[in-house]
Amino acid sequence: MVLPPLATVDELAAWMQRDPAELPSSAPMALDTASAIVRAEARQSFTRRHTTVALYPRAGWATLPQRPVITVDAVRAGSVLDPVSGWTLVRDRIRLPRSVGGPVVVTYTHGYATVPPDVRAVVLTLAGRVLNNPADLRQETVGGVSVTYASETIGASLAPADRDLLARYRRVAAVVRLK
Repeated sequence: MVLPPLATVDELAAWMQRDPAELPSSAPMALDTASAIVRAEARQSFTRRHTTVALYPRAGWATLPQRPVITVDAVRAGSVLDPVSGWTLVRDRIRLPRSVGGPVVVTYTHGYATVPPDVRAVVLTLAGRVLNNPADLRQETVGGVSVTYASETIGASLAPADRDLLARYRRVAAVVRLK
């Protein structure tokens, strides 16, 4: 399923302080690409969606991968996918009855009604950088005017500050070795 961009061309034009007609025809592609990069970094779709996932509970808990969780429609387990009763949703985790073993299949709705402003800012900044420096120039001189671009403006990649903004959306996992 193709996800929509996390910002619009009109928002990009406003962000770049330009008229939408002044933007190049590649603006939608820049937004699609920037949105994909942001989603990959955050490991979140951000868009409101209905998803079915197979999860492997640990100590009676199954963590849903996409946030925020809006509703859980079904929790099923077993080879015939019987409905599981007695489960409880706690934020983005499902507490399962002790009798449930093995994988569970969860159908749920998740995502934001509107893209969070800090996520939209990263998408718009990245798309703007790509459109402002499409040839990935480091330095350009025309006559007596010289322009030097920061290394963060080269290529369609996230700057460290962008990664820092997206870090709070990324699920962090820890591995603990027990003896």
